[in-house]
Amino acid sequence: MSKSLKLYSVLGVASAALMVGAYNFADRFVAPMPQDAPRMAADSASPDMMFIAAARAQEAADAKRLGLGREALPEEIAAWNVDVRPDGSGLPEGSGSVMDGEELFVDYCAVCHGDFAEGVDNWPKLAGGDGTLADRDPVKTVGSYWPYLSTVWDYVHRSMPFGGAQTLSADETYAIVAYILYSNYLVDEDFVLSKDNFLEVEMPNADGFIVDDRPETEYGRFSEEACMENCKDSVEITMHATVLDVTPDEGAEAEAGAAMEEANADTAADEKIEAVAEAAEPAAESAAASEAPAESEPAAEGDALDMALVEEGESVFRQCKACHQVGEGATNRVGPQLNGIVGHPKAAVDGFRYSKTLESMGEAGEVWSEENLAAFLADPRGYVKGTKMSFKGLRKDEDIAAVIEYLKSFSQ
Repeated sequence: MSKSLKLYSVLGVASAALMVGAYNFADRFVAPMPQDAPRMAADSASPDMMFIAAARAQEAADAKRLGLGREALPEEIAAWNVDVRPDGSGLPEGSGSVMDGEELFVDYCAVCHGDFAEGVDNWPKLAGGDGTLADRDPVKTVGSYWPYLSTVWDYVHRSMPFGGAQTLSADETYAIVAYILYSNYLVDEDFVLSKDNFLEVEMPNADGFIVDDRPETEYGRFSEEACMENCKDSVEITMHATVLDVTPDEGAEAEAGAAMEEANADTAADEKIEAVAEAAEPAAESAAASEAPAESEPAAEGDALDMALVEEGESVFRQCKACHQVGEGATNRVGPQLNGIVGHPKAAVDGFRYSKTLESMGEAGEVWSEENLAAFLADPRGYVKGTKMSFKGLRKDEDIAAVIEYLKSFSQ
């Protein structure tokens, strides 16, 4: 036998063995096409679509053969049907007070949203922002932006607290939502939220949203044939750009030019005033330095300040800076600014909304004496029932004395 014949014989035997192995593999591991699998005509679908249809039919046949899957039971569907609608449908029975909500909020929510719902770092604010929606950087909170209270309840109940979603009971959810409302000055401190009075709560931005009617008013126009010429009988200029000379109208161009000249004149005048003021600053500073005493006396009770104690108080006051400001430019934040607070009437800082208890103390003529401040700093909630201040108080008497001395160093 020649070498060629021997080579062909070896190749033939190898091919036969390979085909036998492939057949056995397919017979063992490849499922046959079911007889009732839907088939599509070659001229009505691509090979890819035919493959997908066959695969789906195979999946259905396998599920039936293996007994996989079943229809969900009514109670299983009800367990997932937890959404709450703006009309209150879906709300469970239950209730929760502002006072209970404050404790729950501190335990579950304050780590991200702050004790007063003011937000921590990049976590969202839940309170404040009233009147800012028209600003360049609006503050969107439950009080300033959310139109429906049901959205607040639904989100808290389904998604909070972070890492422990759906662990809150209905009563706990009602209480936390009540506290969020209180933090936005939408309810009083004795308010109790329940299914019965849920719809009585008025959200400030309830009228700030409109119904999306585009499916009825616009979507149908998208399929219409586009107009390419003579689409309007006439074209008129209905508005003009402000200051910028971009509108092709002689009258508008003249008005824009005049406005631009007036703006330039105002700018030049402002720059001249600033230059004069800058030139006068050194002389004014020199005169003020010659007239001013060496040290300004702060408004405080009693004798001169203990500066060492003031320095200690500044360190302790860091615990208060998240809510209170002191010094030049201090403003009300979560809590009132504290300039001149020592010896000042209670609940008398302009522009801050106090609890009813503090307001009644102020109306009765009570004053923040050093003794009263010490009692308050030791136990804020015990001293003022219903206070919004969630800080539990300073434990050490020396810390309290240091903070009071520090506050005394800031005049009104």
